[in-house]
Amino acid sequence: MQHKQITIKDIARKLGISPSTVSRALKDHPNISERTRKEVKELAKELKYKPNQVALSLLNSKTNVIGVIIPEIVHHFFSTVISGIEHAAHKGGYKVMICQSNELYEHEVMNVEALMSSRVDGMLVSLSKRSVDLKHLEGVVEDGTPLVFFDRFPETMETDRVVVDDFEGAYKVVKHMIDSGCKRIAHLGTSPTLTIGKNRREGYMEALRKNGIQVDESLILHCDDYEPAIEMTRELLKLPEPPDGIFAVNDWTAIGAMKAVKLEGFRVPEDIAIAGFTNSIISLVTEPSLTTVEQNGFEMGKSAAEILLRRIEGKEEFDYQTHIISTRVVLRDSTKHTV
Repeated sequence: MQHKQITIKDIARKLGISPSTVSRALKDHPNISERTRKEVKELAKELKYKPNQVALSLLNSKTNVIGVIIPEIVHHFFSTVISGIEHAAHKGGYKVMICQSNELYEHEVMNVEALMSSRVDGMLVSLSKRSVDLKHLEGVVEDGTPLVFFDRFPETMETDRVVVDDFEGAYKVVKHMIDSGCKRIAHLGTSPTLTIGKNRREGYMEALRKNGIQVDESLILHCDDYEPAIEMTRELLKLPEPPDGIFAVNDWTAIGAMKAVKLEGFRVPEDIAIAGFTNSIISLVTEPSLTTVEQNGFEMGKSAAEILLRRIEGKEEFDYQTHIISTRVVLRDSTKHTV
C-alpha cells in the first residue's frame, strides 16, 4: 500500500502556521525565528518529509514568463496596472501571460491552474470579490513559485503585496467634502471580504469622526457598480433626511449615483456632492466632471512586477514587503471647492 507523500502544507497544518513559513524555515531563512525553524525541522523529520524532486527540478528551469490574474480587464484601473507590469517585465526580459477571473472564484482557480501548467516563473494576482478559500494560491507558494499580490490581497497569506493607501485616499476625499459643507455623507462600498473595501470604509468613517460627525450605518451600503448604484441611491434620496454627499468606492459606482441624483431632480454639487475613487478616464467626461482619488495603477503594476522579478532572480534574500503607494485627491466639478 502506497503512503501519501507528506507535503509542506501538512507540516503547516499541524503547526498552525502558513506553508510559506514552513518553506522558509526549511531553508533556514534568517527572518524565521530559531524556535520555529527547530519545530518545523523536527516535525519534518518525524513525518519523514522529503521535497518533491520533480517539482524542484522544474523550479530550476525558467520560462521567462510571468502570469497575471486580474478581476476584469475592462476597467481602466486594471488596464493601467497591466501597462505598468508589462513595462517592468519587458525591461527585465520577461513575457506576460494575462488571465481574468471576471470576479468569479472558480475562474480564478482555473486561471491559477492554467498558469502553473504553463510553468510561469512567477505570478501577480489581484483577488476576485468572491475569493475566500485560498488553497489554490497557497499551493502556488508551497510549490515555490514567487507570488505578489496587487491592489486586492488576503491578509492571511505571507507574501509580497503592492497596494495604494486606500484608507488615506478615502479619508482625504471625505474630509474635502466635509470642508466644502457636506454634513450627511453616504458611502457606497464594496464586498467586506476585500481589504480595499474595508480600508476605504474605515477612512470614510475616520474622516466623519475626526470632524465631529456621527457615523450613520443607514448611510453605508454595499454597492460597487453602476446599475446597483442607481437603484440604491434613489432609495437613499427617499430617506426623511437624504444625504448631501455621496462617497463611492470606485468611479463607476459614483457615476451611477450621479445619474440617480439627476433623475430625482437634484443638482450636483449644489444639492448633493459626489466623489469616487480611481481617477478613470470616464471621470473626466461626466457632467459635471467627477472628483475622485488617483489610484496610480501604472506605478502599482510596475512596482509589483519589479518585486516579483527580484524574487524570481533570487540574487538576494529579503523579507516579504508591503509597498504602499500614496494617493491624491483630484478635485473636479462634482464637489464644491472651498476658496
